[in-house]
Amino acid sequence: MSRIVTFTLVTLDGVVQGPGHPDEDRRDGFEVGGWSPPYADETQSRLVAAGMATSDRLLFGRRTYEQFAAVWANGPADSPFTRVLNTRLKYVASSTLAEPLPWANSRLLAGDATAAVAELRDGPGPDIVILGSATLIRSLLGSGLVDEMVLVEHPIVLGRGHRLFVDGTPPVDLRLVDATPTTTGVLVARYRPTKALSA
Repeated sequence: MSRIVTFTLVTLDGVVQGPGHPDEDRRDGFEVGGWSPPYADETQSRLVAAGMATSDRLLFGRRTYEQFAAVWANGPADSPFTRVLNTRLKYVASSTLAEPLPWANSRLLAGDATAAVAELRDGPGPDIVILGSATLIRSLLGSGLVDEMVLVEHPIVLGRGHRLFVDGTPPVDLRLVDATPTTTGVLVARYRPTKALSA
């Protein structure tokens, strides 16, 4: 049986929109994108690399997949993330995309996303890592399909933007496994869901 592990860049007020650069995601007039790079350091890079090393399979929602493909399908050759992201098998949960997908080693999950992910999780193999994809995470969390959540918590409050946990997110109890601070004040925290809570 595989595990589903989420990896999410998030602000202290829960915003996940546009972490990478200002033009990454301007939905709803979001003008404060690009909040994550100023906090990058060696500690965070090492922890990210260690987390990615546990899996050769990635899982994306449609929007995050398209954003990652636009940057990394022809990413900088000197970046280790270019090779990793291009060579890993990438599953995409989407009801609007169609095969063939444009990014190498990508497979569309047909039918109901929750059922398709449950089938992947029940099969053999290493962890399946979800990058970004907040809507997908909320859906899987409510179905009990998330085994571990890695939250890369940035010491910044934006006061606007799309959040990881919105009203209506299924309640769940989480256990802190470990937490590592970086030199820039980012906290890389690993949680494991222990049980669903009554709404």
